[in-house]
Amino acid sequence: MSGRGLLHGQVALVTGAGGGIGRGIARRLAEEGAAVALHCRTSVASAQETAAAVRDAGGRAVVLKADLTDEDACHRLVAEAAERFGGRLTALVNNAGVQPVQELAGMTAAEWRAVVDTNLTAVFACTQAAAALMRGQGGGSVTHVASVEARFPAPGHAHYGASKAAVVMHARTAALEYGPWGVRVNTVSPGLIDRDGLEDAWPEGVRRWREASAVGRIGRPEDVGDACVFLASPLASWVTGHDLVVDGGATSRPTW
Repeated sequence: MSGRGLLHGQVALVTGAGGGIGRGIARRLAEEGAAVALHCRTSVASAQETAAAVRDAGGRAVVLKADLTDEDACHRLVAEAAERFGGRLTALVNNAGVQPVQELAGMTAAEWRAVVDTNLTAVFACTQAAAALMRGQGGGSVTHVASVEARFPAPGHAHYGASKAAVVMHARTAALEYGPWGVRVNTVSPGLIDRDGLEDAWPEGVRRWREASAVGRIGRPEDVGDACVFLASPLASWVTGHDLVVDGGATSRPTW
């Protein structure tokens, strides 16, 4: 594996690793030396492809399937990830999430709960399970993937934005409570991240994001992965309760 070995000897679980951002995170963790458990719910083939690439490059990776809207499944996932790598888990990245577009006026409680259960409640359950395990082994790190929409609302994303804002606050509270256990908890808040077909599906949005970015481009999955590597590494040993915005400087621009 290429990289500087920042995570040599670590064992990491990445939820939602079948999607573009999750794949980028898993690849970067593996490149820096971590053994990686890639969680997926439906994108099994995609997660397996990433795991195979990690193994082909000399790393260690397994694919685990779970429905994170089931609290017990969250706890089983964490336990299995550790079991597959000698009973240890040093890093959790809560990346799994959904982002449907739904006007608030017509939104049902069931539609609201479907987003909150995946984006927030699963984060709570996975973090609770991982922190308990990390406590017994001397500590670790948890990183939630939030969003710039935690602070900057977008039409049709009331449930998504609310869930991501809650994720940021969950990390800050968890950082306080789990700090004495040696467990650090942070968030990464990405801006627009590229994926297959994005520019064809939303050319105007991509254009506006490029213009807003201080560096003239939209994000790549590896940009989020780099942030997750840093937060899981010894370089961030005194960083907890922090929200690391990864948006190319787009949200630093004035709106007036």
